[in-house]
Amino acid sequence: MIDRQLFEDLNRRIASALRDSHTGDIEKNLRALLLAWFDRLELVTREDFEVQRRLLERSTARLAELEARIAALEAERRGSTPA
Repeated sequence: MIDRQLFEDLNRRIASALRDSHTGDIEKNLRALLLAWFDRLELVTREDFEVQRRLLERSTARLAELEARIAALEAERRGSTPA
């Protein structure tokens, strides 16, 4: 396990080095890199995902309803047609 004092000292040194360096440039470049990476992943927002999920739920319910209607019509047709 890392000594807490050593960890805090290391943390202070890193923070100091970052303060003294070009953190703005590093941060800007890192942000651009991450945005480009996320674009390549073709991620969708939660809102878009929820819209598609609700659309799929409605479509699934409608399909079940239409299948039931077709089955009822086919049964009615078989019942009214002489064999």
